[in-house]
Amino acid sequence: MGSLYSEYLSPSKVLEHYNYTKETLDTQEASRQVASTLIIILCCAIVLENLLVLIAVIRNSKFHSAMYLFLGNLAASDLLAGVAFVANTLLSGPVTLRLTPVQWFAREGSAFITLSASVFSLLAIAIERHVAIAKVKLYGSDKSCRMLLLIGASWLISLVLGGLPILGWNCLGHLEACSTVLPLYAKQYVLCVVTIFSVILLAIVALYVRIYCVVRSSHADVAGPQTLALLTTVTIVLGVFILCWLPAFSILLLDYACPVRACPVLYKAHYFFAFATLNSLLNPVIYTWRSRDLRREVLRPLLCWRQAAGIQGRRSGTPGHRLLPLRSSSSLERGTHMPTSPTFLEGNTMV
Repeated sequence: MGSLYSEYLSPSKVLEHYNYTKETLDTQEASRQVASTLIIILCCAIVLENLLVLIAVIRNSKFHSAMYLFLGNLAASDLLAGVAFVANTLLSGPVTLRLTPVQWFAREGSAFITLSASVFSLLAIAIERHVAIAKVKLYGSDKSCRMLLLIGASWLISLVLGGLPILGWNCLGHLEACSTVLPLYAKQYVLCVVTIFSVILLAIVALYVRIYCVVRSSHADVAGPQTLALLTTVTIVLGVFILCWLPAFSILLLDYACPVRACPVLYKAHYFFAFATLNSLLNPVIYTWRSRDLRREVLRPLLCWRQAAGIQGRRSGTPGHRLLPLRSSSSLERGTHMPTSPTFLEGNTMV
């Protein structure tokens, strides 16, 4: 065991594993540099979007319900996924071969941790929707504490799953057991993680099918348009996640099945993971598209900047901004039966 961990700081181990799996780095291709630049710009947009969602959820007590806390947790995992993918991009290419195994495990493990957190967040949202529909008092008087404990447990499990390779479940010293896509990860570990995620996602889909069946067969107060609208929102989030990550999961399963050097498509796996990152970009768009109040709260910092920049215009007679209560709520708020929040009006026209 001591010899295994002594290899974690070896500067030649990463090169040895990449040479064995014939991983193509394309370090000199201009197209790869352009792609890396675009990915970094994309990830900056991911961080900004999800940061705005997090700020909106944290600072407005209107969004402190179970549903919004879990959506905020999903936004946090998406934000960290953007940061992790930036680090992964900056440390790829020629830099990869200069990493020690412990640095490589940290680079790849961060991505697995954020992916795990996203999957468990989707599971928590599905459970919350089932609890809300079934009228089950799962949380009780100390619901905030229990929700935070659930969120904390999801991150703890994610850290464990993402940290297993650095704790010893890797292929250092066993080249024949190595993954082609992730040359320092054991194939068995990759299969285990993908299987866990797939089972959880299938369970979530089954749970939503059950929820829809309950809603369709229930009285009007349960099966109203508000409840269906909220279910549609979370179902879209789940569907986008599956759509974005299915190609990456498929390439990892192919990696397990293919002998080393037998499947050249595995050398293009980074394109599949780049496509999967779009999920973290689309989630905030879905929240704000489906929730008018959340959209206004997310855009409030930008509107404040616009208001500050328009001081000169107001001096010349341009009407300013004022706050009036909403007359109606959006699908997310109606579905959770929450009070309305103020909205911006410019002059007498709704924004």
